[in-house]
Amino acid sequence: MNFWQNFKRDFLVKFWAPIPAVIALGILSAYYFGITGTYWAVTGEFTRWGGHILEAFGVDLSTWGYYKIMNMDGNIFTRIDGVMIIGMFAGCIAAAFWGNNVKLRMPVSSTRVYQALIGGIIAGFGARLGMGCNLASFFTGIPQFSFHAWMFTLAMILGVYLGAKFSLLPFFQSKIKLKKVSCSKELHTDKKRVNNLFKLGSIVFIAVLLWAVYLIFVQGSTKLGMAMLFGSAFGLAIAKAQICFTSAFRDIFTTGRSQMAKAIVIGMVVATIGVFSYITMGQPAKIMWAGPNAIIGGVLFGFGIVLAGGCECGWMYRAVEGQVHFWVVGIGNVIGSTLLAFVWDDLSLQLATSWPKINLLESFGNYGGLFLNYGLLVLLFILILVLEKRYLNKSINR
Repeated sequence: MNFWQNFKRDFLVKFWAPIPAVIALGILSAYYFGITGTYWAVTGEFTRWGGHILEAFGVDLSTWGYYKIMNMDGNIFTRIDGVMIIGMFAGCIAAAFWGNNVKLRMPVSSTRVYQALIGGIIAGFGARLGMGCNLASFFTGIPQFSFHAWMFTLAMILGVYLGAKFSLLPFFQSKIKLKKVSCSKELHTDKKRVNNLFKLGSIVFIAVLLWAVYLIFVQGSTKLGMAMLFGSAFGLAIAKAQICFTSAFRDIFTTGRSQMAKAIVIGMVVATIGVFSYITMGQPAKIMWAGPNAIIGGVLFGFGIVLAGGCECGWMYRAVEGQVHFWVVGIGNVIGSTLLAFVWDDLSLQLATSWPKINLLESFGNYGGLFLNYGLLVLLFILILVLEKRYLNKSINR
């Protein structure tokens, strides 16, 4: 077997191990911040999508405070976040096609559809109330040294716990009856279909790389081109390693598994030093209000992603794999984000904008803030271990 066949099998067809993939995401997110000046985030752009839809129906957004914060200039093809998300979808598509992991799968029941929509709305609303989702207020927010991200994270874990308990109610259990079979059924692989999907995935990935090259060298938009490249790398990594922030913390409460949660913390440990380096070189950190909005938003987000069955990253790669359930989750995210923008002016003063933006580096000094952030990450890692042990002990004693 030649080098190409080995590479294709091990890196393009097979799934990737989660810990190396999350560490890679941590490194990539740090470089993304340094090169583009913003952090890896998605729900802010989803909110803009909702705004553009409203504008298409004649709604005047000029007086909406949230859209003034979000900056509605341009469109998905001219904004860094928009182009990055296009790259993410391209990376997810390539990963799914390369791995022959594409099949149209309908929701098993109407209850699941309602869960997807309502959970998606709650998660989208909570994410934007907390000024970020599992990325901007957690995975990439904590390495920015924004205290609001720590508030959001702890509240999100509580929301995940509540969502896990709620989703285990009998009402949400599948009514599908299992059938007993007397013999195994041989699986047949359509090699022609597999080869065609692999070629399509390669075409998509090459096309997005060429698009990035065009943006950089023809249009002279270096940041947009780099956003496209980083987006495709983000999408490829989350899809090939099946990284889902929902299952990472939900599984601790439902099965006792903590591998993904621990991998995510390690990824943030790696990202923190990279982001710190860029901040000390003059790149301004992204700091948000450390108010009740972070706590309420975190609880709502954690509850919503468990109810929906997927976070703002997880639904993207599952949707391109053909799981219709997650198309609904994505629609719910856009609706929920837009609803928050609608009520923001009534909530913002009490919950967010009158509260301080706490930068750990400014509050404790550069190295004091760095060591404090690492100390909190160690405590988060220990909390995960404690929750895992607590579940396992309860399981043994049953």
